[in-house]
Amino acid sequence: MSVLQGVPATQQELSHRLFQARRESDSLFDLVRNDAIYERPIPERHRIIFYLGHLEAFDWNLLHERVFGVKSFLPELDRLFAFGIDPVGGGLPSDQPSDWPSLEFVRDYVARIREELDRKLADGIGHLDSTEFPLDTLLNVAIEHRLMHVETLAYMLHQLPVERKIRQRAPVPPHASPVSPTMIHIPAGEATLGLARSTEAFGWDNEFEMHPVRVGAFEIDRYKVSNGQFLDFISAGGYYAAEFWSEEDWNWKTDQRISHPVFWKRVDESWLYRTMFDEIPLPLEWPVYVSHAEAAAYARWARKSLPTEAEWHRAAYGTPNGRENPYPWGSEAPQPDSGNFDLQRWNPVPVNAFEANQSAFGIHGMAGNGWEWTSTVFAPFPGFEPFSFYRGYSADFFDGRHFVMKGGSARTAACMLRPTFRNWFQPHYQYAYSAFRCVNR
Repeated sequence: MSVLQGVPATQQELSHRLFQARRESDSLFDLVRNDAIYERPIPERHRIIFYLGHLEAFDWNLLHERVFGVKSFLPELDRLFAFGIDPVGGGLPSDQPSDWPSLEFVRDYVARIREELDRKLADGIGHLDSTEFPLDTLLNVAIEHRLMHVETLAYMLHQLPVERKIRQRAPVPPHASPVSPTMIHIPAGEATLGLARSTEAFGWDNEFEMHPVRVGAFEIDRYKVSNGQFLDFISAGGYYAAEFWSEEDWNWKTDQRISHPVFWKRVDESWLYRTMFDEIPLPLEWPVYVSHAEAAAYARWARKSLPTEAEWHRAAYGTPNGRENPYPWGSEAPQPDSGNFDLQRWNPVPVNAFEANQSAFGIHGMAGNGWEWTSTVFAPFPGFEPFSFYRGYSADFFDGRHFVMKGGSARTAACMLRPTFRNWFQPHYQYAYSAFRCVNR
């Protein structure tokens, strides 16, 4: 799916994109065997059955009365499937499979919502400029919300035992030459963060308002930190050296007995890597996926730091002549050979796999193949205004306990590769496809 930045879409185009997003989410649920649909692969999250109902309930709650004037037919399910869980504090969920409706009942609920919404969209009800809440904005919210869950559900299914999933064919991995870790100098300059409210392009509330940030000169890793580099940190005893960890991160790591990335598995004297459908010898050239706490500890061990959001942005989109590109490689919309993104693959590829995927400064792989942690706490930009129809989307997470991630993973849709898109997680969440690179200032 190729999306041009700054080009407004018609209602027909948005409806088509919604149908495409549904196909992606349907295909993901098709990976799960029926006897596993009530499993909870990540302890901090809901059971899989919740997300089957949640995607449709979200669209329904967003549109049915606000745009189409249609009354709810099962309000108790609208409420049950309304909200997910942010894994910060409050203990682990304790519900049982018997607390949830049957799979058949949930599927009937999903089908009925789709039928009703599709009928209204086909009838042309709720034109783009005819409601208090512009339909193009609401449809973009529905599309990107679903595609976000297509990615985060992949995190969950990645942790589901292989025998509970239906194996999918994997594309041939791209060839890559050996990597020599180096750092690239980025001269001082400006990073333009955020979207202008005058733009016709869609953005989430936390992407506004556009503002310049002055960035001093720094050096940044040319490639994402690889499994092989992180293995050096482990071999050096990094998980057992308190000086590399903040007090809070050290206590978390110790209490949870964490001694390696969650995607790794120790067998005798060897390391295995859990892909979506297999366990394979640890691919040393792939980017390492870790929590913010683990990334920050590695950076301290390496006598470096994690980049700020503005530094990361400048390295990815800045140019030596002062202009900014809409993508790291330039202005061309994302293509399959541009990088590891847009749901093409289930797993990472080598950190230098796509030669074309480098910024004007020569930084590789800043779009796709793993989100990248920054040191920036997720907070509003100047001029922030929450969506009136979804006030908690960002504001609920402006709590000082979440960090901004940039760039995208193999399971990130192309529409969210725009430079203003901001992802975020709390620092002790290991399950995301989150990589990192370091800076020197």
